[in-house]
Amino acid sequence: MKILRIQTGISVFALLVIAVHLIWPSLAIDRITLTLLIIAIIPWLAPLFKSLEFPGGWKIEFQDLLKAKDKADKAGLLAPSSTVATAPQYSFQVIAENDPNLALAGLRIEIEKRLIQLAEAKGIHVQSASVIRLMRLLAEHGVLTKQEHSVLADMIGLLSSAVHGATVDGRAVDWAMEVGPRLLKSLDNKISAE
Repeated sequence: MKILRIQTGISVFALLVIAVHLIWPSLAIDRITLTLLIIAIIPWLAPLFKSLEFPGGWKIEFQDLLKAKDKADKAGLLAPSSTVATAPQYSFQVIAENDPNLALAGLRIEIEKRLIQLAEAKGIHVQSASVIRLMRLLAEHGVLTKQEHSVLADMIGLLSSAVHGATVDGRAVDWAMEVGPRLLKSLDNKISAE
């Protein structure tokens, strides 16, 4: 319903611009005005697109990380915020401001280390297994639920794109700083319960 209202609003706006142009055909809209108009509209279009990339490599990522967080929360993979230390305790938190890609890569490494520890605690042989294979093994042995496996696969995929040099939005780093410690705490709890 919300997306329908946004789409309707955009169509009405476009029709108004057409009407203004027909009424005052001599009214000129230069490139600067058009660019500012587009910049003003982009935040309102966020629910309609997954990402938007502009010339020069500027890329906006909106939905994937938020969806992954929501899925992780629903799957019970995020420890409550109150149980997580506020001071940086992981290397990815320390480097986040200087190198966002490295921070996301660091979070991926931390997740993979915990998955290996979880498999070893359950006696599952994981030597030389990829993280995808590792998650599949954990799911097959009932250590991860299907929902947890799905969430972790989504997160690993997103974090892996940063490892391979994808442009990282500042909000992705904010997401990692909020979600990462909670996820790692939850995985640590699973390890200690084994």
